[in-house]
Amino acid sequence: MWVTADGHIRQELRADGRYDEARGTRRSAYTGRYTVTGSYLFYVDDTGFTATGDIRDGVLFHEHLVLYKETQA
Repeated sequence: MWVTADGHIRQELRADGRYDEARGTRRSAYTGRYTVTGSYLFYVDDTGFTATGDIRDGVLFHEHLVLYKETQA
């Protein structure tokens, strides 16, 4: 699970190549599939929208978002 610093956006990157992104109280605001090549991610939303991201120093930069790996307490 990846999350913005304010916790508003949560992105689950599942092992089966699917993602589920929640925004605030809106669960599954965006869903689709993703692929990974090295540290580069390519997203295809279920509506056909595409986006990119990359992981640098343990931080996920997804278009204009900065997400951090959620730690389990």
